[in-house]
Amino acid sequence: MEKVIVNVGKTPDGYSASIDMLPGWVLGASGTFDDFTKELQESINLYVEWAKEDGDEYPPIFDGEYEFEYKFNIESLLHCYSGMISRAAISRLTGINERQLGRYICGHSRPRKEQEAKIIHGFHRLGKELLAVSV
Repeated sequence: MEKVIVNVGKTPDGYSASIDMLPGWVLGASGTFDDFTKELQESINLYVEWAKEDGDEYPPIFDGEYEFEYKFNIESLLHCYSGMISRAAISRLTGINERQLGRYICGHSRPRKEQEAKIIHGFHRLGKELLAVSV
């Protein structure tokens, strides 16, 4: 299945998205990340429908099976998961103190590349551990 890379950002009320293969296309959605993903799919469906109606070109990937791959910036990633995972748990995963994580989540500061790598590595490690679980 082909992947469509979605660049995800945080807004005051939710999330924003852009897709490099759709220059000029931007989505802003309020609410949870789940709300955002539903709105994203609806918006892409409308984009394709209108492009077909108008005879405009659009990436052929949208005519087949595809899945979204979300590329978060650190602020939007931490914001998304801070509602599901406590800052204390994220701190244990990443080795970054809770106060500093809070500054990243609120957008008051941006992490250095080394800190970004720790955050990404921590989330990936958690994901691998969860995939290994069975009942």
